[in-house]
Order: sequence, then C-alpha cells, then structure tokens
Amino acid sequence: MHGVIDYLFIAFVLASPTIFNMEGTLSTITYILGAVHLVVTLLTDFELGLVKVIPFRIHGLLEVVVTIILGILAFWFYNNGYETGFYYYMALAIAIILVFILTDFKKSTKGV
Repeated sequence: MHGVIDYLFIAFVLASPTIFNMEGTLSTITYILGAVHLVVTLLTDFELGLVKVIPFRIHGLLEVVVTIILGILAFWFYNNGYETGFYYYMALAIAIILVFILTDFKKSTKGV
C-alpha cells in the first residue's frame, strides 16, 4: 500500500505547480521534490520498487528527513512572502509523517 501512496503523492506533487499556479522558486523546489521522491521510490526495496537497492527502512528514514526539510521550507516560504508555499509544504509534511506512522517499515521484498 505504501508504494501506491508514494506514486499518487509523486503525481500530485508534480502536478501541483500547475494546479496551484506556482511560479519561480516555489515551482522549482516542488518539481525537484517530486523528481527526488520518484527516484527514491523507484529504487526502494518494496513491492512497487523497480530496482530495489534502497532498503525499505532507509526509505522510511528518508521520509522523516524530508518531513523535517519540508517543515523548514514551509517557514522559509512564509518568511519570504510565499503564503501558498507555507501551507502547501506544511500539508505535505503532515501527509508524509502520517504515512510514515501508518507504515510497517520492517517489511521487505527480500525478507529482511
């Protein structure tokens, strides 16, 4: 289920600059976030991973790190007058941490 959520999340993030009329730095960072999440997801050792070189536990750790970075970015956008960026990145951070909490990262396609 985590893989399905990841791919839906990636599609949403990559469509977000168009959906929310993002421009400039906000748009660029959003596209980078989507691309990085896609690469990590494709390389993760779980059912929907393509290459399976990143252990699922590391994927989970990366999600915690990304959540922290998104929170920092949200406040950076807020302090620089990008209110949309603040709410968008806070919502993403909350969504990612909720998925993290609900996921069993002990599972792996290799049985590790």
